[in-house]
Amino acid sequence: MLAFGKDSVAMLLMLLEKNMKVDEVIFFDTTVEFRAIYDVRDKVKIMLKEKNIPYIELKANIPFLHNMLEREVHNKNGEIQYGYGVCGGICRWGTTEKERIIRKYLTNKYGKNGYKEYLGIAVDEKERVSRKLKEGKLLPLATEWNMTEKECLKYCYQHGYEWKETTKLYDILDRVSCWCCGNKNKKELNNMFYYLYSYFFARIMLLKQIKENNKRDSKVVKSAEKEFMKML
Repeated sequence: MLAFGKDSVAMLLMLLEKNMKVDEVIFFDTTVEFRAIYDVRDKVKIMLKEKNIPYIELKANIPFLHNMLEREVHNKNGEIQYGYGVCGGICRWGTTEKERIIRKYLTNKYGKNGYKEYLGIAVDEKERVSRKLKEGKLLPLATEWNMTEKECLKYCYQHGYEWKETTKLYDILDRVSCWCCGNKNKKELNNMFYYLYSYFFARIMLLKQIKENNKRDSKVVKSAEKEFMKML
């Protein structure tokens, strides 16, 4: 499974360098990734084709932004809201959907226990490493090669993968997740404002639409909007 960030790309490059078996590469496209992610994807796809490694791209049946902004959601208190809202924090509905669709694809193709899944998680992400090992995932960056996030990024740069738009995204973001991810911290939002204004402006518009659709100020929307407006 590749997300085409620094860690998963480093993992793939290392697997191929060590001539380890890779049956196929799977990418789940949320459709709201940074353009640089898709640029890296396209570059990796060329390499995979040259090596005759199948590339599989999965998507949700219902568009991400429809689920985020428009889907009718019935809350436990009886209220109806439109859209799941911002994906992040304890409400990571996008991640849940991604994992469900990937698991369904793998199970249908290989059977429930008929496959092993590589994930690119660096050794210094201790909580994620512990959780994913319990789920039976293979994490060679952490368990075999002892590679940190910093080392993964350096390794990718050495191989010509830079995630560059107006600037290198890893120079201004801690994690190159979806541009509308609710987990972005204040430093990242400030950098998006100064270096990636089109994405930043789109985030504001999405938050305003969520607020308007639901006719109420949720804590997530109200807090995020307050931070954004300070920067304008």
